[in-house]
Amino acid sequence: MSRIAVIDFETTGISPSAGDRATEVAVVILEEGTVVDRYQSLMNAGVRIPSFITQLTGITNAMVADAPSAQSVMSDAARFVGGLPMVAHNASFDRRFWCAELALAGQAAPHAFACTVLLSRRLYPEAPSHRLGTLVDHFQLPRTGRTHRALADAEMAAELLSRIQHDLRMRHGVAQPDHAFLMAMQRCARAALPTFMQARAVAALSSAAA
Repeated sequence: MSRIAVIDFETTGISPSAGDRATEVAVVILEEGTVVDRYQSLMNAGVRIPSFITQLTGITNAMVADAPSAQSVMSDAARFVGGLPMVAHNASFDRRFWCAELALAGQAAPHAFACTVLLSRRLYPEAPSHRLGTLVDHFQLPRTGRTHRALADAEMAAELLSRIQHDLRMRHGVAQPDHAFLMAMQRCARAALPTFMQARAVAALSSAAA
C-alpha cells in the first residue's frame, strides 16, 4: 500500500481568509499502518496568538517568536510531503491552512485530502462522537501526547486512519483501502455505503480473475 501523509496544524483561529495563521505544523508518513517518518515545527507567521488559543494549545507568543519563519517551515513541510496524498482529521480545516500557508510561501498545493472525520462517520455511526480524542478513546488507540499540539494530533489521526484501513480490509473485504478508495468512500452517502462496498468488492474480484 502506498504511503500517505497525515497532517495537523495549530493556528491562531479557524479561517486564513480572516487573517488567521498557522503556529505549528506536523506531518507523519504512514505506510502499511505504521508511522515511518515525522516532521514537526513551530512557525513564526508574524502575528500574535490570542490568549484563548494559548490556553487551548499551550503555544505562546514567546515560543513562536523564536521559531523559524512560516515561509521556511512550509517550504520544509512541502519538501517532506512531496507528492504524497494527504489525510487530516477535519480535513477541510487543515487543507485551508495548507493551501493558504503554501501560497504565502509561493508554492502550489495540489495535494488531495482525505478526511478521517468523514470516513469515521460512514464506518462508525455508533461512535459517541467523531472528535479525534473521542474516537481514539473509543477504539483504545494510543495517545501520543497532549491534544491540540500538532505532532500528537497528527500521530493520533494516523492511528485512527490505520484502524479505518484495517477495518475496511477485515470487516468489509476491501483488499486495497488506499487513498483513492478513501476519497471515493468519503463522498459516498452513509445509506449508500453497503452498495458502494459491494460494488468495489465485485470489481476487485473481477480484476483479480482477469
